[in-house]
Amino acid sequence: MSTMRNFRRIEIRPAEPDDVLMMASVLVETWRSTFRGIISDAYLDAMTVEDHAIRHARRMRAAAAFHLVAADMTSKKVIGLASYGRARGMPPAFDRELYTLYLLEEFQGAGIGSALVRTIARHCRDTGASSLFAWVLAGNPNRAFYERLGARVVGRGRVSVGGESYDQVAYRWDDLATLSGVGYAAM
Repeated sequence: MSTMRNFRRIEIRPAEPDDVLMMASVLVETWRSTFRGIISDAYLDAMTVEDHAIRHARRMRAAAAFHLVAADMTSKKVIGLASYGRARGMPPAFDRELYTLYLLEEFQGAGIGSALVRTIARHCRDTGASSLFAWVLAGNPNRAFYERLGARVVGRGRVSVGGESYDQVAYRWDDLATLSGVGYAAM
């Protein structure tokens, strides 16, 4: 459990089935606040918490993926989420993939996203992985976050969202010990 700079108590923990509606709400709200002007308004406006809750519930039942949430202990609400697992569609050297990382805008910049990524890196390292990578939309205004955590660009591609194609960038971390905070005063 951590105390963040806004003096709220934030807990990073495995997601539970009861979290899926809040997780879906965070995803929808984050997509709308982050990708407005990048992804079509029609697509963003059509996103529903209910549809994403169903998707999260299905993904959480899959044994190959791990899901974490950042929960505000004051309000008992999920304010962020992350998921990760075996790399999909990349060379074998990429051991693990960060599938999702979303944090409500009002909590960004307080170290919570870093805490989620460090927790993932620690788990990846403890389970024998040697690297972690993430696909990020090229137009994502938060790309510098990955770079501040030491990720480097290792590839480019395209992704389809709502029937439109967008550029994306693959970021990779090779040093999971450093990323996980070994020798780092964790939050």
